[in-house]
Amino acid sequence: MYDVIVVGTRVAGSPLAMLLARKGYRVLAVDRATFPSDTPSTHYIHQAGLGMLKSWGLLDEVVASGCPPIRHLNFSYTDIVIKGFADVAADGIDAVYCPRRTVLDKILVDAAGNAGVEVIHGFSVTELVFDEDRVVGIRGRIRDGAEQEFRAGLVIGADGSNSTVAKAVGTEVYEGSPAACFVYYSYYEGVDWGMQHRTGFGEQQFASWPTNDGLALVAVMRKRDRFRDFRTDPDAGVQEIVDQIDPEIGARLRDTGKRVEQFRPMLYPDNYRRRSYGPGWALVGDAGYHKDPFTGWGITDAFKYAQLLADLVDAGLSGARPLDEALAEYQVERDAQSASTYELTQSISELSLTPYYDSVFRATSYDEDYSKKFFGLIAGIYSPDKYFGEQELTELYEKVDFPVDARHVTNDGVSA
Repeated sequence: MYDVIVVGTRVAGSPLAMLLARKGYRVLAVDRATFPSDTPSTHYIHQAGLGMLKSWGLLDEVVASGCPPIRHLNFSYTDIVIKGFADVAADGIDAVYCPRRTVLDKILVDAAGNAGVEVIHGFSVTELVFDEDRVVGIRGRIRDGAEQEFRAGLVIGADGSNSTVAKAVGTEVYEGSPAACFVYYSYYEGVDWGMQHRTGFGEQQFASWPTNDGLALVAVMRKRDRFRDFRTDPDAGVQEIVDQIDPEIGARLRDTGKRVEQFRPMLYPDNYRRRSYGPGWALVGDAGYHKDPFTGWGITDAFKYAQLLADLVDAGLSGARPLDEALAEYQVERDAQSASTYELTQSISELSLTPYYDSVFRATSYDEDYSKKFFGLIAGIYSPDKYFGEQELTELYEKVDFPVDARHVTNDGVSA
């Protein structure tokens, strides 16, 4: 009998299992994958996420993996260009990292095992075990082996957007919107552009950042209705998008870039929030909450809300408060803390800016100090209330002498 079973051991499940084991609970973590193994990902870890790795004692392993630090960012939206970097975070983190998931996930899984988590990989969950309406365990098997059953006081699904746990409990989506784009990415040699996040005219985008083994991830995005045409020749499609957004970088890609792995095409799931708790169960990571990868917040949010859930599960299992009450608070807090990021991601991932965001980002690009605030917002170390604050925007518009008729200070189209 376990205190907690965690289904899924990637960037949400392994940290959650690790944190609960460090608090003294008996934890089982299962995953149908074995490690190291790959999974679709932006790879991007914001300073806020790196701060959590540091607090868990794991950041040094990511740095030691050979993943290069990134200390300068290039962000563009059509003709708006914002360059720079956030100020150093309070915990001294002055870079971002984009490790391959074969590297990052193995570090996290090993940390869970070292904390005392019993880890079973290659294990597919086939069903949950119920006692009336309460979840009390899981059943599954390793490949073609005999079915096994494990029981626990709490079962947590950290098994992604197609979560077996979410399906088994019949949880519902209570907030959502359709995904806008498709993504193609792969790994390249001979790409030394640094970090690029460039959205051009024609509703298309390319992004690139360095990762492990001297390679760079290069990704492109277009609207989903163009997916069928694009996949007939993705190499030509990538070159075309980069050429159209930045001809100079396009020439460098053609002259020195060499794709060294297969493409990873992704039609992303819709944006959603699912009910993420119930009698004897909870959801974390993409199992409970997903948004478009455009802002690269998936890994950092997985870390952040794994920590939140671990703290509240501890409060429930320790008897400090009723477990069901603690799980309900987890969902409320997750939604409140992620609200601004969720809304911003939904808005700008359409690959076209509303007049509000156009004016805010355009004015930001004219001011070095406000650009640092922008990257601090992206990094998770600067409050959205301050960056998008009406007083702050009014002062910015005055400082850069922004056209009066384009000064939007609220997101409802009301101008200053």
